[in-house]
Amino acid sequence: MLEKFLDKTQFSSYEDFMENFKVKVPENFNFGYDVVDAWAETEPDKEALLWTNDKGECRRFTFGDMKRESDKTASFFQSIGIGRGDKVMLILKRHYQFWFSIIALHKLGATVIPATHLLTKKDIIYRCHMADIKAIVCSGDEIVTGHILAALPECPSVKAVVSTGPVVPQGWYDFDSSIEKATPFKRPDIANSNDDVSLLYFTSGTTGEPKMVAHDFTYPLGHIITGSYWHNLHSDSLHLTLADTGWGKAVWGKLYGQWIAGANVFVYDYDKFEPVDVLHMIQKYGITSFCAPPTVFRFLIREDLTKFDLSTLKYCTIAGEALNPSVFEEWKRLTGIRLMEGFGQTETTLTVATYPWCEPKPGSMGKKGPMYDIDLVDEHGDPVEDGVHGEIVVRIHDGKKPLGLFKEYLNDPALTAEAMHDSFYHTGDVAWRDEDGYYWFVGRKDDVIKSSGYRIGPFEVESALMTHPAVVECAITGVPDEVRGQVVKATVVLAAGYRENAGPDLVKEIQNHVKRVTAPYKYPRIVEFVEELPKTISGKIRRSAIRKE
Repeated sequence: MLEKFLDKTQFSSYEDFMENFKVKVPENFNFGYDVVDAWAETEPDKEALLWTNDKGECRRFTFGDMKRESDKTASFFQSIGIGRGDKVMLILKRHYQFWFSIIALHKLGATVIPATHLLTKKDIIYRCHMADIKAIVCSGDEIVTGHILAALPECPSVKAVVSTGPVVPQGWYDFDSSIEKATPFKRPDIANSNDDVSLLYFTSGTTGEPKMVAHDFTYPLGHIITGSYWHNLHSDSLHLTLADTGWGKAVWGKLYGQWIAGANVFVYDYDKFEPVDVLHMIQKYGITSFCAPPTVFRFLIREDLTKFDLSTLKYCTIAGEALNPSVFEEWKRLTGIRLMEGFGQTETTLTVATYPWCEPKPGSMGKKGPMYDIDLVDEHGDPVEDGVHGEIVVRIHDGKKPLGLFKEYLNDPALTAEAMHDSFYHTGDVAWRDEDGYYWFVGRKDDVIKSSGYRIGPFEVESALMTHPAVVECAITGVPDEVRGQVVKATVVLAAGYRENAGPDLVKEIQNHVKRVTAPYKYPRIVEFVEELPKTISGKIRRSAIRKE
């Protein structure tokens, strides 16, 4: 499959990769036809999806199965009026019907809006109004269906709602029975152009309402690097990315790059995350590749890993938030496996990563990849030298956006222009680059603290704090100060054994600890203990809310 899109698929070094990786983009590319159906034609019995849940159920789907089921789903969607350009929201948790649905919608040239099951009535109304959503496909549990039912009277654009059951309210379609009754699928003469909007993500804003990030139909090809050269997958891989289908990380790790690489995608469908269950899945099913955010690895290293046979696990990647070096070192000590970090956004594919030819530096995001011309710039847009903080930007040459970069913030040209101007896409993230070309995350541009002439990134202080046993979770923000401009404040959630000792002595102990772990000028002059941190619906810490308080 890779040969369809790459002239060269094997690389001997990072330099070879950077120089010779090139993606061939077909006209009117469609992931459903050009990847899923192509596999089904050449290797119909090749396993594509291994799904299991916390109730012990298990289902295996080959590429032949995925073609058949996505065709039936596409036919059903056609019967309820879904076609090219129509917007359909999928609230399907980790249910296998998500894969049927997203492939089917791609085949129709429709716009897919993956969404989390954590949405409330207000969130659903907002999305329906902003995106003119025509249909909703959801998991049929009482909470999800209840929020949708409450929202529908204020969502006139929605013409159909589909539920996977067991709850299927009156007037809604039952997913499984509906696709079984569907007539044979008739492929549209022209499903899409490359420029059509294929995916629409509502990013969980940490300062305002979510933005609508629109990707075109070529976006899956941008994830060839994700699957084949970051996750390091091949035809015999069984890969687990621990993400709900409502988040962008799902198509990063559970669909596009993995299936182009020919890997089998493992899905564990659960309601409550339990570290022991994940370890049990790795052992039981022989998972070979695993990707999760640092928070998950922090939980895993607290378990007794000697109780599990993890010998099939060969490769681990990490993303979603910056990695604390202490987590890297402990996972390597326990398993012998290095955590290969990567960085990207909802607006991009993988932009910076630790590739197989790179020796990981714990805490570094890695090096830039061949698809994006990455640089670090100051507030005037001028490149900064190694070792100096700068905003991560993507250069746009001659007005031609690189493969994988988003098309626009839908229906918001002003916001799009704010992010894309002067031949740059501005990520809003700040980092610094070392002399070896490795990038180190500092924080969001708005979160960087300026104190007594120093620029202090919240992540570097949070990393120091997290090495203290009392700290379960923390957020670093800047507080106005007449003398220093700003001072560093730490908002801390304490571990159970330390909560009764919250007071001046513990504050002093934590401050001294930070001074020992990192540069003393970065230590938090203010420390506040709280029960929990304010977060967005996707779990990102809302530092703006802490600053406001």
